[in-house]
Amino acid sequence: MTKKASTPALRFKGFTYTWKQRKLSDQFSDFIVPMRDKPKKFGGNIPWTRIEDIEGKYLNGSLSGQFVSKDTIKQMNLKIIPKDSLIVSSSATFGVVAIITQDLITNQTFIGLVPNDKETLDFWYTFFHSNEARNYMRLQSAGSTIFYIAREHFEKMPIIIPFKDEMITIGKYFSNLDRLITLHQRKYDKLTNMKKSMLEKMFPNNGANVPEIRFKGFTDAWEQRKLKEVVNVYDGVHQTPDYKDSGVMFLSVENISILKSEKYISEEAFQKDYKVYPQKGDVLMTRIGDVGTPNVVETTEKVAFYVSLALLKPTKINSYFLCNSIQSPLFQKGLKDRTLVTAIPQKINKDEIGKVNIILPASSQEQQLIGEYFRNLDRLITLHQRELEKLKNLKKACLEKMFV
Repeated sequence: MTKKASTPALRFKGFTYTWKQRKLSDQFSDFIVPMRDKPKKFGGNIPWTRIEDIEGKYLNGSLSGQFVSKDTIKQMNLKIIPKDSLIVSSSATFGVVAIITQDLITNQTFIGLVPNDKETLDFWYTFFHSNEARNYMRLQSAGSTIFYIAREHFEKMPIIIPFKDEMITIGKYFSNLDRLITLHQRKYDKLTNMKKSMLEKMFPNNGANVPEIRFKGFTDAWEQRKLKEVVNVYDGVHQTPDYKDSGVMFLSVENISILKSEKYISEEAFQKDYKVYPQKGDVLMTRIGDVGTPNVVETTEKVAFYVSLALLKPTKINSYFLCNSIQSPLFQKGLKDRTLVTAIPQKINKDEIGKVNIILPASSQEQQLIGEYFRNLDRLITLHQRELEKLKNLKKACLEKMFV
């Protein structure tokens, strides 16, 4: 058996001493097992907290608005988890951890961990996201029909930890990383919600022929067309191709978000099977499994595509206007009405796509302005999404290398 390391692979400058093996009970003064029964009476000022109330690192109340009085707590012989403690999921749901910022009681999903030293709370919050802690909890729960860890398994959890000063340094590092992740997550969520709202307001709905919001200077009514009147619709190859290590990139439904793939077909196969293929400015849209997710082709390179995607070649419509019009509620409803939802997987036939109604302004300038607005919004969404993924990957790597 390989001997377990006594120092992590990655450390901050100035820390060189060996980490020490302990039990979790050496670091926490109490392990509070929660109530098994829901309070018979609500009313008071002590929050009764459930899994649904966890929204991030800190927990400071009850989102459900349910509170319990001290008298009820006394009658039911419950223990209050004091503020500046951790709650860790011990049953039903795996991996939920939070720092509580006021006294509370919880349901049976959690166990309360009261630390000996509040200055190390950030370290312990991060520790319970590490592979070491999670693997231990999974192991202790093995054999159960549902996830469950008893109090004694928390108390006996073997840990290898540094002295307090290094704990605090590690905790602060991950705390700052968590703040950045939360910041980009909020910006990403705000932008995606904004896009959803603008798709509802910048495209007509409910039988209207003008949108709720328009760019200044445009007043003419929009016109309804069949999609096939403004685009030509094609589908890709129906057979699974003979993949190669290089050649012409091959796209399928799972590649729609970035239109990039690590699958390729030979130039010979491409020439044989693709008389029509995606070119810059065309729109690809999912039509099997996931139906109705579009993206504009930006590359000038040759691209091959599978039958799960539909190729829309604009003839009388702006590409970026088309892409976002497809995402509007009215167009999505039109697609759904023609989708074979009982098929496995669900799909829309190629010929049915062209029959979907689309409503658009006659002015190519208005189309362009709307398309550019959403194109810029998508760039911001992608920017924060990529930054969020980068930070999450950094945190994952550090969790693997900064704990023993």
